[in-house]
Amino acid sequence: MDSSEQDKSDEDIDDKSANDGGGDGCVTDDNDAGDFVDVDIEKSNGKKEMIKPQVEENGEESTPDSIKIKEIQEYSDSSPKIYCNARNHYLPTIKSQAHLPKPDLPTTPRLERSGSLSIAETMPSIGKYISERSNSFSAAIVKRLSSLKEDNDVVVEDDSLNFEVTEFRIPGVKVIVKLKTEAERLSHELRGRISFFTRSNCGDCTAVRRFFREKKLVYVEINIDVFPKRKKELVERTGSSETPQIFFNDTWLGGMAALNELKKSGVLEAKVKEFAGERCPEGAPAIPVYGEDEDEDEDEDDDLVETVRYLRRSLPIQDRWVGLRIVKNCFSGVDLLESMIDHLDCSRKKGIIIAKRMGHKHFFHHVFGENEFEEGNHFYRFLEHEPFILGCFNFRISTNDCEPKCASFLADRLSKLMFAILEAYASDDRLHINYHAINKSEEFRRYLNVARDLQRVNMKLLTPNERLAFFLNLHNAMAIHAVISIGHPEGILDKRAFYNEFLYVVGGYPYSLSIIVNGTLRRNRTSPSSFIRPYSKGDRRLELAPQQVNPLIHFGLCNATRSSPVVRFFTADGVEDELKCAAKEYFQRGTIGFDMDTRTVYITRIIKWYSEDFGEEKEALKWVMNYLDSTQSGLLAHLLTDDDEDDSQMNVVYQDYDWSGNL
Repeated sequence: MDSSEQDKSDEDIDDKSANDGGGDGCVTDDNDAGDFVDVDIEKSNGKKEMIKPQVEENGEESTPDSIKIKEIQEYSDSSPKIYCNARNHYLPTIKSQAHLPKPDLPTTPRLERSGSLSIAETMPSIGKYISERSNSFSAAIVKRLSSLKEDNDVVVEDDSLNFEVTEFRIPGVKVIVKLKTEAERLSHELRGRISFFTRSNCGDCTAVRRFFREKKLVYVEINIDVFPKRKKELVERTGSSETPQIFFNDTWLGGMAALNELKKSGVLEAKVKEFAGERCPEGAPAIPVYGEDEDEDEDEDDDLVETVRYLRRSLPIQDRWVGLRIVKNCFSGVDLLESMIDHLDCSRKKGIIIAKRMGHKHFFHHVFGENEFEEGNHFYRFLEHEPFILGCFNFRISTNDCEPKCASFLADRLSKLMFAILEAYASDDRLHINYHAINKSEEFRRYLNVARDLQRVNMKLLTPNERLAFFLNLHNAMAIHAVISIGHPEGILDKRAFYNEFLYVVGGYPYSLSIIVNGTLRRNRTSPSSFIRPYSKGDRRLELAPQQVNPLIHFGLCNATRSSPVVRFFTADGVEDELKCAAKEYFQRGTIGFDMDTRTVYITRIIKWYSEDFGEEKEALKWVMNYLDSTQSGLLAHLLTDDDEDDSQMNVVYQDYDWSGNL
C-alpha cells in the first residue's frame, strides 16, 4: 500500500471514530466519579489500534477528533458540568471555561506507521499522549486561578468558625463546600458504640431516638419486641425490663431521666468524647443480627399433619361436575372418610370427628362453603388447591402445616413489629414512608413470617376489640407490603391490582385491602366504585365483622396515598380512643376549611364516598364537629345554625383526593 492510500485509510478511521462520539463521556453526579480508566480506541472491525498525531502542512501537530479533548462553548449557566463515569469506562474530563487558556499541543514527533508495528508496541505512545495532554490542561487551570487571585478577582468567604458553608467565587465558576458540623465530625470520629434497649410504641423510646437523630449520632437500637430474647439480657444488665436503657460502650448510662440530666448539666458531649477514641469492648450490648433468637418461635407440626399428608398422596383429586359447574382439584367426602379409616384403623365415628377437626383447622374446605365436614356425597378441596391461593402474598409454595398459633399472640406480634417498622422507617409526622429501607429490614422479614402464620389461624377466638384492631393493622401492613411488592398504583388498572388483587390468606380465606374495608370493617357494604357487595350470602368471613359500623375506621386506614390518613397501628385495649385521636389529627391537617363570606365548607372527599357510614350531608357535618378543635367547631356550628334558620343554603365542597404515594 503506497503512502497516499495509507493516509486515506487513516482519515477513514479518524472520521469513523469522530462519528462514534468517543471522548465526551456521560454526565454523572458526585457518586459516579471514580479513578481514571484506560481508553481503548477500536476500529469498526473490533481490533484495537493506536491513533497517532498527524502533522499539518504548517508543521503543527493535530490529533484525531476521536481522542481530542472537546472545546466547550461558553454556557449561559455559569456552573461547570462534570463528565465522568469510570465504572462505564468513559474518559473522565472537565469541560473548560471559554476564558481559560487553551492547553498547548504536545510536541511529540510523529511516528511513521509501519505495517509490521504491533498494537502492543504502539500502546505506550497513546498513554504518553493522554498523560501530557492532561498535565498541560491542569497546569493551565492552576495558572489561570493564580492570576485571578493576584488580581483580587477571587472572593473567599470563610465561615469556618461556625463550620457551616465556605464559598469560593470565581468568574464563571462557583464552588460551594459544606463542611461537617461539630456533631457530624464527632459522629464520624466515634469509634465506640451508643446502644439502647427499646420496645415498640413507647413514648420515652421515641424521645431518645429523636434526640440521637437530631444530634446526628450513630446508635444501635435493640427492640425487645422484635428480638424477644434480648429482654433477658436487659434484665441481667440493668435489673429491670424498663425501657429505654442507654449504654455507652459497655457502660450503662440509664434511662430517659439520666439522659435529660446529662443534657441539662451540659456534660453529654464530654461523656460521648470519653469513649470517642476507644474501640467498643466485647462486653457491650451486641448488635442485633439476621435471624437472631428466632428459635424461640420454633414451630411445631400440627398433630393432624401426618394424616393430612397421607390423604394428599392417596385421595383421587380431580376436576368434577357438581350440579351445573365444574369444580377443579376436589375430592369427595366419602373417599376422604374411607381413606382415613383405612390409614388410622379407626371406627367410622372417630373418622368423622377427625375429618371435622381438619376442616375446622382449614386444611380443607367445602367447595361451596356449606360445611366444615359432613358425611355424605359432598366435595372438598385442600387449602393449597383453592383458586385464590397462588395470588396470596403470604403463601410460599405450600401451606403452613404447623400447629396454628394463638390468634391474640399473632395479632399482638404483628402490631409490635409494625410499630417498630413505623418508628424506624417513617418520618416523625408519619406522612412519608421509606419503603425501600423497610424491604431490607429485619423487622419486615419477621413480619412476613408472622403473616405466613395467619394462614390457618382461628380468628373466631379474638374479642370484638381485638378483631377491630387486628383488621385495621392488617390493612395498613398489607398496604405497605403491596407498595413494596407491586408498587404504588398509577392508573385504574393498577388500583384494581393494588386494592382488589393483592391478597393474604387469613384463617383459611382470602382478604384484599378492599375486602377488609368494605367486607369486614364496613359489614359487607359496597365500595364507592362498585355496586356489588364483597361477601355473598353465607360467606363465613361475615362472622368476623363487627356488629355495627364505626365511621371512625376511615381515619385509621392508610392506603399509601398522600390524602389518606397517616399510617398508624392500634392496640386492642385502646383502639376506640386511638381512632378518635386519629380522626382529630386528620382534620387538623387541613382536610376541612371554611369560607364564611360564601358560606362554604371544604371537606375531605372521604365523607362523600362513605356517606352510607356517615349519614346525610348535614348529619355527617354534625358528626364531624365532635373531632374538630374549638375554632373549627364554632365556625361549622355557626354555618349549620344559620342554614337551619335562614333560607340561604350552605355550600359543601368536597376536596380533591391526592392519589400520589406517601413516599
